[in-house]
Amino acid sequence: MPPTAARHLALYARVSTTHQSSAAQLGPLREYASRRALPAVEYVDDGVSGRKASRPALNRLLAACRRREVAAVVVVRLDRLARSLAHLAKLGEELQALGVELCSLSESIDTSSPTGRALFGMCGVFAQLEADLIRERTLAGLAVARRRGKRFGRPPAVYPPQLLARVRRLRQAGHSFRHIAELLEVSVGKAHKLARLSA
Repeated sequence: MPPTAARHLALYARVSTTHQSSAAQLGPLREYASRRALPAVEYVDDGVSGRKASRPALNRLLAACRRREVAAVVVVRLDRLARSLAHLAKLGEELQALGVELCSLSESIDTSSPTGRALFGMCGVFAQLEADLIRERTLAGLAVARRRGKRFGRPPAVYPPQLLARVRRLRQAGHSFRHIAELLEVSVGKAHKLARLSA
């Protein structure tokens, strides 16, 4: 069903595999829409992981929000909308900026109420904490790996001994780096590097 021009409820459902059915989510969402007495548009992502920030139905839903066509986004559970707190907080901030309410039936979060806004605000706090902890663990892991001698980045290039021997002979014969670069069809900088390696 395409979005209508009037502001509507966006009922969002998602299942991770094609073997699952979104019917169990759509039933309660439709009941909620009926109680609110607002037109409702269903956005369903079938067989799409919640870890993906870009999903076909979610993208259409957000586009409708940005066109100011959506009054509220309704989900059965917040994990249907996003699997990480960081992504959830980002979505929540955008919806709030667009004047769109967010309602989760299971968590009893409704950002149209002060309590709902406070609860959702806590999600943002925990999202930042989660990001900071991940960053700390990553930096600690890199430090330990460096102490053990692990090198990061691209591995050094390995050049054939014949090439290095040729560069060495050319330099000993008095050829300039520019001339060597032309002979080897490489940059002057690469010619300098090969000369250093061949020394």
